[in-house]
Amino acid sequence: MIQSELLQEEKMYAEVLLPLALPRTYTYAVPELLQKAISIGKRVEVQFGSRRIYSGIVKNIHTTAPQISKVKELLSVIDEQPIIQPLQFQFWKWIADYYCCYEGEVMNAALPSGFKLESESKICFNYSFGTDFSSLDDDEYIVAEALTVKSELDINEIQKLLNKKSVRKIINSLLAMKVIKLKEEMIQKYKPRTENFIQLHDVLKEEAQLSGLFEELKRAPAQEKLLLAYLHLVRSGDKHQLIKRAELLKKADAKDSELKGLISKGIFVQKQLEVDRINDVENENNSTLDLSEQQTVSLEKIKTDFKEKEVVLLHGITGSGKTALYIKLAEEIIADGKQVLFLVPEIALTSQLVNRLRKFFGEKLGVYHSKFNPQERVEIWNKLLLSRYNIIIGARSALFLPFSKLGLVIVDEEHDSSYKQYDPAPRYHARDAAIYLSHLHGAKTILGSATPSLESYFNAQSEKYSLVELKEQFSQQALSEIIPINIKKETRERKMQSHFSSVLMIAIKKALEQDEQIILFQNRRGYSPYLECRTCEWVPQCPNCDVHLTYHKLKNELCCHYCGFKRNPVAKCEACGSSAMQVVGFGTEKIEDELKTFFPEVKVGRMDADNIRTRSGHDKIIGDFEEKNCKY
Repeated sequence: MIQSELLQEEKMYAEVLLPLALPRTYTYAVPELLQKAISIGKRVEVQFGSRRIYSGIVKNIHTTAPQISKVKELLSVIDEQPIIQPLQFQFWKWIADYYCCYEGEVMNAALPSGFKLESESKICFNYSFGTDFSSLDDDEYIVAEALTVKSELDINEIQKLLNKKSVRKIINSLLAMKVIKLKEEMIQKYKPRTENFIQLHDVLKEEAQLSGLFEELKRAPAQEKLLLAYLHLVRSGDKHQLIKRAELLKKADAKDSELKGLISKGIFVQKQLEVDRINDVENENNSTLDLSEQQTVSLEKIKTDFKEKEVVLLHGITGSGKTALYIKLAEEIIADGKQVLFLVPEIALTSQLVNRLRKFFGEKLGVYHSKFNPQERVEIWNKLLLSRYNIIIGARSALFLPFSKLGLVIVDEEHDSSYKQYDPAPRYHARDAAIYLSHLHGAKTILGSATPSLESYFNAQSEKYSLVELKEQFSQQALSEIIPINIKKETRERKMQSHFSSVLMIAIKKALEQDEQIILFQNRRGYSPYLECRTCEWVPQCPNCDVHLTYHKLKNELCCHYCGFKRNPVAKCEACGSSAMQVVGFGTEKIEDELKTFFPEVKVGRMDADNIRTRSGHDKIIGDFEEKNCKY
């Protein structure tokens, strides 16, 4: 890595990658004050264009002057340590070349938004203009007058001040008259989380001093109760342990003012410290796993095949115990001091899998997907840089995390279409990208599926990949029976009850009588796929995507599931004016609604993207299902 070891008399330049759709990096001069701080992989603050300021990543450092007359200088170095590993740059370049996009677009997709800083325009008063505002109109006068009181304002503040959505014309007019100036200010998106902690003052070390303290607090029973609560919360007799302020107040059932009284008396000391947003589970990885004879044979074959092949396709029927093999392989890789990446296609699949894996890997296991907020994603990224995690489970975005010693990549349900990123760029396939990432690290890849994709199975048949098969269920139970139903025949014979066949209704009733649970799958969310005019068959469509708008009954709106466009349901056909509008088809919302009608005494729950907004939403529904709080 070329760093500040370059001779001081030589001018230093940095190649900076920006999170924009640009065909190349841009060269910036490194000021002498920043030469010791800069290194490849760190974020730097740079001016791009006439005003905008961005945080870019240093990709290279050299002493070759660019062939332009004026080179802008770096404004600052943001990070103390590099946040990007050298192999990540190679991975980004491969994705950009293979999927026909720019490295800046890959960087934009790879980095948590908390790392991507942009400037915000601040509007300042130009004091050289003077105080004669007679030439300004009413809105311009209000802005200028406000800036004489407050030194700077942003766009949102001006919008609120004028009670207008668009203030661009007013700002441009003030700029043209040189009443105001623009200043770009970098906005730091990531802020460490802090909490207040309480600690006994250092001077109160002896038991005798504490005894005297209780005598002194007899006249203040609430404060005495707080002190007792603190001593009850400390562990191992450490009377100077830090206790969370909120936890102490809750334990003592005390008011904030009573705690402030103890702080003002010098009995307690309050400290504000940084804390993690991600609460890692501190359970021991002491679980054991027994394999069947078939699993043991398959595991040994995978290990043997890994000596010659980089990729193994594990074709195992449902319930054959593929996850057990993943765990065994991961344990061996971690024991060698390497890292494991476990990819799953859907966030919904992580909940139960994480709970199972934590029994084996404890706090070594990290989770990463889009339901984490930007601040939490930054913390997971930083923990991986510090090697706090040995195994990461996540959706396709976990590919971009800063692995330094990757030893195994597991792609579960490798056939799933959710591994494909369609929009925006880079439009990559996470399974294929995972194989290349594994190759970069000299690691191994295992693709698991009960129904392998055609391309993976072809690669296995042509011996590009190794093929390992599990043909028996771990529990030795018979495979579930699949019964096809002729819906046209059921409809013709008038046996259908709404969208439910007679066979399905009998099966549901039988399961409920035996106090069993039921899961119904439907691949459409919302109440109905679309509304249709019975007269002319006109259907409301999205103006942006040219697709049918889905009807959501609970929200009473038509919604596009691609771009998010929404509108109120139409009462009349916009083509012929007819009022004969009808819902066509059915989604998860309608199934839930009708099940409550058919089985009013049964609790019915629904799990889809519309009613799960937080990362714990899946866990809650699955937890309720496990505890039989609802029957689906």
